Amino acid sequence: MSRRFSVGIMQPYFFPYLGHFALIAHTDAWVVFDITQYTPKTWMNRNRVLHPNGGPNWVSVPLANASISITSAQARVADLAGTARSVLGKLSHYRRKAPHYQAVVDLVSGVFALPAGDDSLVHLNLAGLRAVCRYLDLPFAPRICSELALDLPADLGPGDWALEIASRLGADAYLNPIGGRAMFDPATYAARGLRLEFLDLPPLHYATGPWEPVPELSIVDALMWNEPAKLREFLLDSARIEAG
Repeated sequence: MSRRFSVGIMQPYFFPYLGHFALIAHTDAWVVFDITQYTPKTWMNRNRVLHPNGGPNWVSVPLANASISITSAQARVADLAGTARSVLGKLSHYRRKAPHYQAVVDLVSGVFALPAGDDSLVHLNLAGLRAVCRYLDLPFAPRICSELALDLPADLGPGDWALEIASRLGADAYLNPIGGRAMFDPATYAARGLRLEFLDLPPLHYATGPWEPVPELSIVDALMWNEPAKLREFLLDSARIEAG
């Protein structure tokens, strides 16, 4: 079988969990899916890290225009500097025990340093993806869907967006998290010359100092406790890709 040209398509999440980066690591092109209705209080503007007293703690990005009447591409951060202070404050307790605290805090601080006048939530989240991929030495070739002029059909179903976008980009494979398998019809993809594939990533177990580990926290937590090379190796070697 010839090497596939695979595409991954996901909404731009705020410092998403480790599995998001496994998808990036196993695709050739990445589409930031920002053209549909914005949904407030989702992974796009919040995530979870360790709480100082144990358990999960929310970090969030307040928006100036959070509404279901906008697209994700139109979402604007209310106070970029204030949000940076809040997020970094909720990471400060890691300083006591996490071996990579300073490197991760520097990374997060840099993500919030958007160009003057840029308050786009999509750009903030994309900056986060870029920074993490650079830190983990993962190739990352993102394309912002709203900037691609793909002329997509109206009223596409949940499993159809990826089919149309991947087809227009000339892909021969589309890779999705295995948890979303039920949304997709492999026969429909095959009829368009696309291999439908699903990525399954086992949990990564790691010590979190004095706190009990909490599964599926933001990538920020994994970065605090693990060497970049270890995370990169895990993402590349532990993921399993299954045919649709």
